[in-house]
Amino acid sequence: MRLKNILIVVKDIEKSRQFYHNLFGLGTILDQDGNMILTEGLVLQDEKIWKEFLGRDVIPQNNSCELYFEERDIEGFIEKLETYYPEVEYVNQLMTHSWGQKVIRFYDPDGNLIEVGTPV
Repeated sequence: MRLKNILIVVKDIEKSRQFYHNLFGLGTILDQDGNMILTEGLVLQDEKIWKEFLGRDVIPQNNSCELYFEERDIEGFIEKLETYYPEVEYVNQLMTHSWGQKVIRFYDPDGNLIEVGTPV
């Protein structure tokens, strides 16, 4: 068995597709009625479908998981983030861990937590 995809819930699937394309270069593999598979195994699902499927509310910014990306040029990434999405909500600005890794954390437009760090 292997993990196939990670699914996140979004309010505006096109806005989220653009967000993940602009910042991370993810392309669209499949776009099908409120479900969109992006490269690297990320799946976007429309919030209405998710709520109907589960019968429960979506809780944005619940901080129970994060999407983790690595980027060698993290300062360049931050410039791109602030250019495309100046209104982004940060969890932490650029910081350096005791082991030398630089990281930044922020929320996507739907409150999904993202971490971008330099390779370890």
